[in-house]
Amino acid sequence: MKSYIAKLSVFAALVLAGTGFCGLSAHAEGEENGEQGNGFATSISISPVNKVLQLSANSVYDDKFSVSNNGGNDMTFEVYASPYSYTYSETQDSYQLGFTRENTYTQITRWITFKNTNGEYSKKATYTAKPGESVEVEYRISTPESIPAGGQYAVLFAHTLSNSTTNGIKTEASPGLVVYGRAEGESIIKSTISDLNVTDKTMVEGEEKRLISGTSKVKNDGNVDFTASGKLKVSGIFNIAYYETPANSTKARVSVIPESELEVTDVWENTPYFGLFNVSWTVTAGGSEETFNKMVLIMPAPIIVLIIILLTILTIWIIMAIRKRKERRSKFKF
Repeated sequence: MKSYIAKLSVFAALVLAGTGFCGLSAHAEGEENGEQGNGFATSISISPVNKVLQLSANSVYDDKFSVSNNGGNDMTFEVYASPYSYTYSETQDSYQLGFTRENTYTQITRWITFKNTNGEYSKKATYTAKPGESVEVEYRISTPESIPAGGQYAVLFAHTLSNSTTNGIKTEASPGLVVYGRAEGESIIKSTISDLNVTDKTMVEGEEKRLISGTSKVKNDGNVDFTASGKLKVSGIFNIAYYETPANSTKARVSVIPESELEVTDVWENTPYFGLFNVSWTVTAGGSEETFNKMVLIMPAPIIVLIIILLTILTIWIIMAIRKRKERRSKFKF
């Protein structure tokens, strides 16, 4: 059984990697800068950044991941598992990723233990790595006799430990590996696509720019994760194609786990300063698909002001011409 699960996990991981499936973006992509010490920067990275596996009741799954010290100092780090879930934020009116909220879909966190330097499995384990060294961390998932159907989600963190500070601030890093588990039983894939919109005003790094973009919210009403993707198509009034979301694009794709609602968006980065465009925004998620169409006019503010001035002058001229014509007709009557 263990061999079968391992093979299935590798296959699923390869499939998701081919589709651009991402792991924990805020904590797992690339390197995390840590403390400064003796003139050398300390940084830590983890590989892989996600793992997909099939879970069975009353079984054991063993695997490992690698943690690398990319800095110039010796590094001590602690590994542990946390729930991987989202909670709704009223202030931001969106779902925020967190690592403390437990629910039906994060029970796997309780089943994970790590092999420490004494060869024993425990909830937490501490390791050290020299500069440039990579340490293999072994972990075990021991499922109970009864597990709920659907998805199970956890993140395995590698958290640096340090007593030193930089400029009075204690700096630490916690890259993580996201575990996507799918238990045996009925898998319910159900999505709700809402708030489809196309706009020419897009926030980029806190600054509003005139870029055509498509946005939508996708809610997971089922018990397993699925991938939601968007396709933005922009053409001219004569059906000349200007932009279409690439098939291999990952920026318009997001993994939606149960009990969460995330945003799917894509932006035409090369939107010109002037033009009239037909825009189509299609979102696909969990077997559902919705499309929103809109005609968008892009025009710089100075041109808009100039057009308004010209239209005003033209209107005044037409009014004056009509009045003169009426005055001439009234003279001929007498």
